[in-house]
Amino acid sequence: MKKRSKLGVLLILLAVCLVFAGCGGKKEKDGGTLEAIKARGKVIAGVKYDTKLFGLKDPATGKVEGFDIDIAKALAKKIFGDESKVELKEVTSKTRIPLLQNGDIDLIIATMTITEERKEQVDFSDVYFKAGQSLLVKKGSPIQGLEDIKKGVKVLTAKGSTSAKNIREKAPDATVLEFENYQDAFTALKAGQGDVLTTDNAILLGMQKQDPNYIVVGGNFTDEPYGIAIKKGDSEFVQVVNDLLKEMKESGEYDKLYEQWMGVKPE
Repeated sequence: MKKRSKLGVLLILLAVCLVFAGCGGKKEKDGGTLEAIKARGKVIAGVKYDTKLFGLKDPATGKVEGFDIDIAKALAKKIFGDESKVELKEVTSKTRIPLLQNGDIDLIIATMTITEERKEQVDFSDVYFKAGQSLLVKKGSPIQGLEDIKKGVKVLTAKGSTSAKNIREKAPDATVLEFENYQDAFTALKAGQGDVLTTDNAILLGMQKQDPNYIVVGGNFTDEPYGIAIKKGDSEFVQVVNDLLKEMKESGEYDKLYEQWMGVKPE
């Protein structure tokens, strides 16, 4: 009888532990990111290092600057009262979701378009930037719009981007070459490895500023709403980020940053 009683007690204790573990797991899922950030003392943001205007690393100084970088700093200021409490970790279109899911970064602020497919893997903030896919060509190019991208035309873009998927749908006869990041794709375009580069117009305008021999043509042929990506199920942290974006827009800070980097006021 004693053995049975002990076994019964053990089973009850095990059941209680499982219940608490389940509750603990849910709490971690809902609020884990914010708690981890506070315990660590800094935000780890996944950002681009190769995208002028949004996140570009200066090889001379090692400093990364851009619109996305300033959003990351604003989040650190909201949480800690100090914008310097942020670590910037480089991501590409291909690596950003795996890095978030593995816990290497707390969130993705990296010109990331909100799509239904991506919503299955991550949660998104409200839209923080509205872009549209366009084309970049060398001045004098016969390619002036989507209708000029036909069989034999080589289109350059980045791996894991919505741009690659979109151009294959919009210009199915073209040859699409994908690179690790947009800076590599731009280098390839300048080296004559392709005829046109495609991604969001805001990114292309940054390249145009880098080298005025290249121009954005054809207008926008997609809508690309950017969102900040957060680990799936972390509703508390999504709310923190949405509150930040709302506060920035209401205070005028968002408009100031937008005009500083894009050269125009937001619509």
